[in-house]
Amino acid sequence: MMEESSSVYFCDGNLLKQWILAGLQWLETNQEIVNRLNVFPVPDGDTGTNMFLTMKKACDALADMDEPHVGKLSEMIANGALFGARGNSGVILSQWWRGFAEALASHESFDAVLFGQACKNAVERSYKAVMKPMEGTILTVTRQAMEAVVGQAHSGMDLCSLLTVKTEAAYAALKQTPDLLPLLKEAGVVDSGGQGFTFIIEGMLRHMRGEVVRMEVEETTTDQSSWQEALRPEDEEGYGYDVQFLMHGRDMDVDAVRESIAAIGWSTLVVGDANLIKVHVHVHDPGVPISYAIAQGASLDDVVVENMQRQYETYVIDRAKRDGLDANPNTPVDGAAVIAVAAGEGFEQLFRRDLGAALVITGGQTMNPSTESFIKAIQTLPNMDIILLPNNPNVLLTARQAASLVTDKAVRVVNSRSIPQGIAAMIEYNNVRDDFAVNELAEAMNQALPQVVTCEITTATRSVAIEGVQVREGQFIGLVNDALSAAGDTLGETVKATLRKADADKHELITLYYGDLVQYTEAQSLVNELRQVFPDQELQIVNGGQPLYPYIISVE
Repeated sequence: MMEESSSVYFCDGNLLKQWILAGLQWLETNQEIVNRLNVFPVPDGDTGTNMFLTMKKACDALADMDEPHVGKLSEMIANGALFGARGNSGVILSQWWRGFAEALASHESFDAVLFGQACKNAVERSYKAVMKPMEGTILTVTRQAMEAVVGQAHSGMDLCSLLTVKTEAAYAALKQTPDLLPLLKEAGVVDSGGQGFTFIIEGMLRHMRGEVVRMEVEETTTDQSSWQEALRPEDEEGYGYDVQFLMHGRDMDVDAVRESIAAIGWSTLVVGDANLIKVHVHVHDPGVPISYAIAQGASLDDVVVENMQRQYETYVIDRAKRDGLDANPNTPVDGAAVIAVAAGEGFEQLFRRDLGAALVITGGQTMNPSTESFIKAIQTLPNMDIILLPNNPNVLLTARQAASLVTDKAVRVVNSRSIPQGIAAMIEYNNVRDDFAVNELAEAMNQALPQVVTCEITTATRSVAIEGVQVREGQFIGLVNDALSAAGDTLGETVKATLRKADADKHELITLYYGDLVQYTEAQSLVNELRQVFPDQELQIVNGGQPLYPYIISVE
C-alpha cells in the first residue's frame, strides 16, 4: 500500500484483506436486517445468513496469511466464495468475486482505474450467473455501484473517496429496487441481496475511514473433505469384529496363545499368566478365536464381541449428517444417482428410503446448502452420473454452480422448486431410470414437475398486503407455488382457503406432509375436515417433519 498526502491511491493484497474482513464483519453485524427483508412474511428469511456464510468461507483462508499480491489474494477470496456460496444471492456474490479476481490476476496492486475495471468485470460475471437476470435485485445494485465507480475512476480520487462514491451509489440503487420490482413495493421492502451487498461495501468504507469495525475471523477448521476416504477400511470384507475375552485355565502357555491369536486376526493383544489370559483381537469371524480358546480347555469369561463395521457405517451416517448429508453406505445406487435437498426427518427418510435417492443434503427452507456441500455429496458417491434435486428456488443456482465445477462426472440439475415437485420427479425417476441415460432421465424428471401444485402453510412474521392478500403478523398464511394466496387466524381455515386457491377440487390427490410441531392425530383431524370440503378427492397424510411449516401440501 502506498500513501500520498495521507490518501490511499493503491491497494495491495494486505489492504484488500482488511477491506474484505471489514465487509464481512459489517455484514455479520447487519445480517438479521437483511434476513428480515423477505418479500413474503415467512419465517425462513435467510439471505443475510447465506451471504454472510458465503463471505465467511471467502475469508477463512485469509486468517493466518500475509499475501501482498492483490491478484493472488483476490483469487483466494474468489475460490473460497465459490465453494461457500449459499442461496441465489450467495451464488451471485461468489461470481462477483470471481469476476473481480479475474481482472486483477496479474496485478500486485490496483489503483482507481483498475478498481473500476475489476468491478465492471465482476458485474458482468454476476449477470452471467443468472439465466434470466432481473432488475430490482442485487444485480441492479452491483451494476449501478460499478457504473458510479467507473465514471469517477479517472478523476484522481483516492480509494477512500471512490469507495464513498460506490457506497452512496449502492444505497441509491437499493432505494430504487421497489420501483423496479412491484412485489418489493407491495411488501414495503428493498431487495435483500442488494442490501447485503451494500453492507459489504459499506464495511470496507468504514474501515478506510477509521471507523470501528471489529475484524475478527473465527478459527477455521481444517479441510475435512476426504474423511470418508481416510476412514474407508482397507480390507474388502470391512472392519470386522472386535473380540475380547478372559481365558481361565491351568498351565496355559501365554506365548503359544499369543502366536495362535496373532495368526487368526490382527490388532492382537494377549497378556496374562498360566492361570488367566486376557485376549483382544480383530477378526472377520468372531467364532474362530472363541472356538480356539475353548479347544485349549480354557473356560471363558467377560466375552465381548463388537461389530466394528456397523460402528463405522453408523459413524459415516452421523458424520455425514453433521456435514449436511444423510447417507446410507449400505444401499449403493446403480446408474444415475440422485442427490436431493430436504429438511425434516420424515422427508429425508422418504427421499432416501422410499424413493431411492442416494444422498439427502439437509436443508432447503431454513438453511440453504452451499456449493461445497453439493460437491462433497457428489464426490462421496461412486456413481459417474449424478442428478441434483434442489427442491427450493433459492437452492437452484447453488446446485447449478456445483454441477458446473465438477468435471469428472456427468452432473445434471432438475429444476425442482419445492419438496412436492422433488417427490414427483423421484417417482418419474423410478419409473424410467432403467430406460434412459442421465440426460434423458433428468429431462423426464423435469417434465414431471408441472404435474404437481405446491401449497405451503406457515406463520406471518410481519404485517403486509401483497397481491390482494392482507396479512397481520402472527396469522397463518398459505402460499401456492411460491405466491402468497391466503391468510387466516386458524390453521384449518387457512389450509382450506389455500387449497381453494390451488383449485384442489379440480385435482385427484391431496397429500398433507405435516411438520415437526404437528401431531399425527392433529393431521388426521384436519384431513377429516377437508373431506367435507373436498369429497371427491383422495386425501392422505405423511410425516415430513419439516420445521417452520406446519403443512406442505401436494395437489396433483
